[in-house]
Amino acid sequence: MEQVSQRVPLIDGFDKATGRLRFAADTALPGMAHGALLLSPRAHARIVRLDPSAALRLPGVIGVWWHANTPQNGYNSSIWYCGQDALADERMFPPVVRHVGDRMAVVLAETEAAARAALPRIAVDYEDLPAVLTAQAALDRAEPATDERSYRNPLDEVVFVHGDPDAAFARADHVAEVAVTTPRSHHCAVEPHVCLAWPEEDGRIAIHSPCQSVFAVQAVVAHALAMDPARLHVTKAPIGGSFGGKAEPILDPICAYLAERTGRPVRLALDRRETFTATRTRSPTSGRMRIALAADGRILGRETDVVVDIGAYCTGGNYLPGSMLQRLARLYAVPAERYRGRAVCTNTLPTGAFRGYGSPQIHALGEIALDLALRDMGLDPVDARALNIVAPGARDPWQRLDLGNARGADCLKRGAEAFGWAARRAAATGKGRFRRGVGMAAATHINGCFPGDDEATTATLRLRADGRAELVCALHDLGCGSDTSLAQIAAEVLGLRAAEIAVVAADTDTCAYDLGTRASRMTYIAGEAVRRAALALGAALAEAAALTLNAAAGEIALRGGRAEAAHASMTLAELAAWLAARGTDLPAATRTHRASANPGSYAAHFAEVEVDTLTGRVGVVDYLAVHDVGRAINPMLVEGQIHGGIQIGIGYALYEDVAMEAGTGRILADSFARYTLANAPEMPPLRVLLVEEGEPTGPFGAKAVGEIATIPVAPAVVNAVNHALDTRLTDLPLLPDRIVAALQANGG
Repeated sequence: MEQVSQRVPLIDGFDKATGRLRFAADTALPGMAHGALLLSPRAHARIVRLDPSAALRLPGVIGVWWHANTPQNGYNSSIWYCGQDALADERMFPPVVRHVGDRMAVVLAETEAAARAALPRIAVDYEDLPAVLTAQAALDRAEPATDERSYRNPLDEVVFVHGDPDAAFARADHVAEVAVTTPRSHHCAVEPHVCLAWPEEDGRIAIHSPCQSVFAVQAVVAHALAMDPARLHVTKAPIGGSFGGKAEPILDPICAYLAERTGRPVRLALDRRETFTATRTRSPTSGRMRIALAADGRILGRETDVVVDIGAYCTGGNYLPGSMLQRLARLYAVPAERYRGRAVCTNTLPTGAFRGYGSPQIHALGEIALDLALRDMGLDPVDARALNIVAPGARDPWQRLDLGNARGADCLKRGAEAFGWAARRAAATGKGRFRRGVGMAAATHINGCFPGDDEATTATLRLRADGRAELVCALHDLGCGSDTSLAQIAAEVLGLRAAEIAVVAADTDTCAYDLGTRASRMTYIAGEAVRRAALALGAALAEAAALTLNAAAGEIALRGGRAEAAHASMTLAELAAWLAARGTDLPAATRTHRASANPGSYAAHFAEVEVDTLTGRVGVVDYLAVHDVGRAINPMLVEGQIHGGIQIGIGYALYEDVAMEAGTGRILADSFARYTLANAPEMPPLRVLLVEEGEPTGPFGAKAVGEIATIPVAPAVVNAVNHALDTRLTDLPLLPDRIVAALQANGG
């Protein structure tokens, strides 16, 4: 029964469509109390006095907790496991707030309405401290953004030199230098942040969280509360969207603490404004790239300097400069490279994981800079990229990793043909009010966090009494259908339908440790673990069936939910009953897959835009995305990932920016009324082409698509606008006033 490469509907689709699927915010427990957070209005200040007495007098209020009556253990919300070495600069409630929206106190009440009504009754006196609100100010002062820090800016710096960059620039036929800035953007998941916690009868604290890793939640909460991780039982709740925004546990330590302190179930939920001001964003960057090119467009060398603003807390932001270098080094075969990446802390919103983790920023810099350089030389952007893109089996110069069956060149070729690149580029209109242009960009991304034995997934598959199979694995479907893809992989091996694979939600009690859903590792690493577990279970089923069908195990085929021999067959439910009648445990298999490789996924995106030169508004009118996916486990879900990635990327290019008030750090874009997304009217017709040449190290040849889908979008759109207007716009997003100003500078 072929399941792989089929457009299988979501295995939880019916429950989602009918409302039967219960999200964390839908869950009501007997005796549940409700929390609400008091958030800082100051960018940097010491809390001199916090008086909750007026709040405590309100009906229904149970208590108020702040820095003076809560643990002050340092932790880092971005750690993945207990014992991980990370800068522990966060507190549940710090005595010194570091950004507007920082947590100052929590009110617990019988109802959420009562908790929120109490917040303005809390009196707070502040001692204002100097605030560092821009990355440049952080670099200029080289001072900590708070007096509590023991480190200085930059928090982290990565320097890498490969080959002889100076010689490359000396012999270049053309040298271009381009500066690009990218904005702070928000995840904007449909589901705001929420967490539930309650005491269990065995003395442990249960945490029910829409998270990306139950073990990360366990580790972070254990650090924050100085608690044995074994006392924390974490289960994964269904997620209404994440995009990286729920990779770091934000509410979980507070929720767990309140449940332990009160002995009651507790729910803590943010509203939309609080989600904008008190969670995480994509890191803004400013970068400069010099490119040395030969006359035919071949890249001889590059020099890159990028500064990343990671906000008020470290989280995982110190890894971003290295992450950007990793992505940069995987796309083109550049013989000489000089790179410097710096991460700085400011008194602004903390940043964290966001679809691509550094890739959208570094690709915006690299692909916009390359396009402008090629335009100056009169070279075609597709042809020149084809000269430079890495070939299958190449190794990146930084980590020396095998990039696998890298089919970036195929993406470029197929995309240019399908888009009609040459004809459209020649036909672009450069006069009149409405001007059209085309642009494109290439991209690459990783398949997992680490390239070796440090990264592993364990999957268990077991036969159920009803003939279905149960999959246990500490992985998290973020709403995009990854549970369905894993079920398809298992079903393909076991001769079942995907709907006959019951995927058990991640649970620290029942699952082996796993990094969770991050870094485009789900299909490539977890999928292979599932495939291997399915093969082992299939062998066990064949062995058991052979006994009752009077056949050799090698003669048994698993098809259509049956074990079939040459002259007899039985359903898997019948096999389960036969085994149970004999007092035999139903077959199960566990396999751990340790990734020995980390190949690259590749893409080429093509965009056509129309620009209103009077208003500066940009419309994306046509879009083609070509992706090297190895093999699509479920083409429908792959296309859905790409469609969603394009929407995020168009917003990143044209609309999205977490605007803050100069001088105060107050967040202006704190609602969908003030934060503009690319909605349905702004979306063009989308076409997707898949290059399926197979990745030998992936399950059935598959590799990742989730994060790379958003990475080339912004530079493709920006390059199209610059082509339409003959401008050199490089500051994202391309807001109308920036476009009008550029046109005026060019004489209209």
